[in-house]
Amino acid sequence: MTEDPVLSLKDASIFQRESLILSDVSVTIQKGEFVYLIGKTGSGKSSFMKTLYGDLPLQKGEGEIVGFDLATLKEKDIPFLRRKLGVVFQDFKLLNDRTVKDNLLFVLNATGWKDKVAMNTRIDEVLDKVDMKTKSFKYPYQLSGGEQQRIAIARALLNEPELIIADEPTGNLDPQTSVEVMEVLQEINKNGNTILMATHDYALILKYPSKTLKCDDNQVFEVVQKTV
Repeated sequence: MTEDPVLSLKDASIFQRESLILSDVSVTIQKGEFVYLIGKTGSGKSSFMKTLYGDLPLQKGEGEIVGFDLATLKEKDIPFLRRKLGVVFQDFKLLNDRTVKDNLLFVLNATGWKDKVAMNTRIDEVLDKVDMKTKSFKYPYQLSGGEQQRIAIARALLNEPELIIADEPTGNLDPQTSVEVMEVLQEINKNGNTILMATHDYALILKYPSKTLKCDDNQVFEVVQKTV
């Protein structure tokens, strides 16, 4: 099998304005992998994620993600980069004034879809993947936290992203709901989607062991998991 990295960083340094957050980061994520990103609050996980979807510029080193060069990324390229990424946030970021279906239509319209039939079909497909097909007419505030996160995952899948970046997707959920959301992510990964998930939830990592990167002491390194 040829190596096909979705993400590759080499000697990358990540800054928030003038402050160095992470230095000499060298990370590779291959197509189809499920990778955790762990680390204490303030260790740089969010800055790392923000660099990947173009919120923070990569000021030093090399970086390539889904075919985009992060070091030379222009403002005008960021929407195109984000079409190839699916981002899932801790706080769902759903629009409360519109239904689930309209939340998803909003993204499709914003990313250039025109064909109404194709749009409806795609919405049905992604809602089916997260087991939420019957909830398309509901408003986010009518759903539980776990259901809202499923919708957020469906939204991330709309444009068939090459990489899903999940930033603390279970951070606002109780343990049982966290497991349910994790099962959805595992299933999506089995279907070939590459996932990078930042988490504080070590119980989930023990339950679903996978490659793990850790932010600590201005570095990012792979953690060798002890087999139980």
